Parts: sequence; structure tokens; C-alpha cells
Amino acid sequence: MPHSKDEARASKLRPKKQFPFFELPSELRVRVYEMLLVSPDRVLNLDPTNHRLVLPRLPCFLVSRRMHDEAYRIFYSSHVVGMFPEPGRFFDKKPLLSRLGPRNRGAISTLELRLGPGWTKPARYQNTDKSLGLQDCVSLRTLKILVQTDPSDDIFHGFRGAGNEKNTYSLFCVKLLNGIFEQVPSLKIVELDAWTGVDKGSPLVFALANEIQKAGKKLVWGPLRGWNEKEDCGQLGLESALAGMRL
Repeated sequence: MPHSKDEARASKLRPKKQFPFFELPSELRVRVYEMLLVSPDRVLNLDPTNHRLVLPRLPCFLVSRRMHDEAYRIFYSSHVVGMFPEPGRFFDKKPLLSRLGPRNRGAISTLELRLGPGWTKPARYQNTDKSLGLQDCVSLRTLKILVQTDPSDDIFHGFRGAGNEKNTYSLFCVKLLNGIFEQVPSLKIVELDAWTGVDKGSPLVFALANEIQKAGKKLVWGPLRGWNEKEDCGQLGLESALAGMRL
């Protein structure tokens, strides 16, 4: 029947009615954004797999200005953002944090700092210079620190790199941490964790925990090692350290 075919063809060409997304309650819109954008187990960082795992989630940023303004806040506030690239092709490149705009950095609530990679010679971008953009992270509340290696352990003697002493990397890490504290006054909680080969009482963990407490931040032990508040990390503070050396 030609007439019915023409009608069918016309119905296909007729614009479909758009779903009134912005008429939904804000709670439902947030839930939709979370389902589309959030990968709770993924740390946002420079990674060769971003084009497969992250990029397909972001087209909604381009739908309209209003959707962008709602979606980007959910995306950046719901993910942990890595401060520096992991070892690999991006290790000595500009970090993701410095590539984001001030508005995107302002939505980040959690950063992750991994310590250990490149310990013999840290990458040139592993610093807290103004170019990193920490001063824009006004919503940052939590810093997750993962200690992958502590080169101050005696097992690394002779392998610390030219000119490096036992505490060289620990001093570098403490400087990084204090740089974060100085530029991000909104930071409240520091979660300290480590890989299996690092003890809770190791010199690097000890130094970091001491700086966290001196800065008045809440120290939380991370879940990876299963550390808890009752485990002894050694007494913290100058007086107790001296007491431990009987000075």
C-alpha cells in the first residue's frame, strides 16, 4: 500500500520528541550522571587507556552548557584524581592536574599522591609549583597517600642513585606534602597507606605521619595494608624521637 509506506517514511523523518531531562528532580539527574560518568575504582590520571575507559563517558559534557555545568562537577568530585602520572610513557610529562582548567580543579574533592616511583631521580614535574594548580583545588577535602617503596630501608643501600643519602627521598616526600598543605587550606583528611613491602613504622611512613599530625590534619590509615589506629607506628614528634634514641 503506497499510502501506508509514505506515512511510515514520513514518521521516520519526523523529529522525535526530546525527553525533558532537565524537568527531572535534581536528585534523579545526579543519579543519572553518576551512572554515566563515575567509575568508583578508577583513579583519574594520564593513562594510555583513557581513550577507551574515560573518553566514551564524556560526550554529555558537549550536549549543552547547563548539562556541562552539572556533569563536570559530578565527574571530578566523584573520582580520585592522581597528582602525578604513573611510571610509563607519561611519567615525565605534565600531570593531568596541571592540564585541567581552574574550574575543573575546583570541583576535585580527593587527590592521590603515590610515593616511590622514580625514587632514584623523581620526574621533573613531581613538585608543588604554582603551575600544578593546587591553589585552585578549593573543594579538596581528602588526600590519599600510597607509599609504594621506602628507599630509606637498609636493603636499598648502594642502590639509591648518585648523590642520594638514606633520607634523601624522605625529605623530598615531606617537602611535597608540606607544599600541598600550604596551598590547599581546605584539606582535612590524609589517608596513609602502603604496599606490602612497606612497614607502618618505616622511616618514610613515620616522617609523613609526623608531618600530617604537625599540620593538624586528620590521619587515617588506609585499607590496603589493613593498618588500624591501635597498631604502633612508633612515637611521633621530636621529643619522643629523641627519647627513643635516649637523648
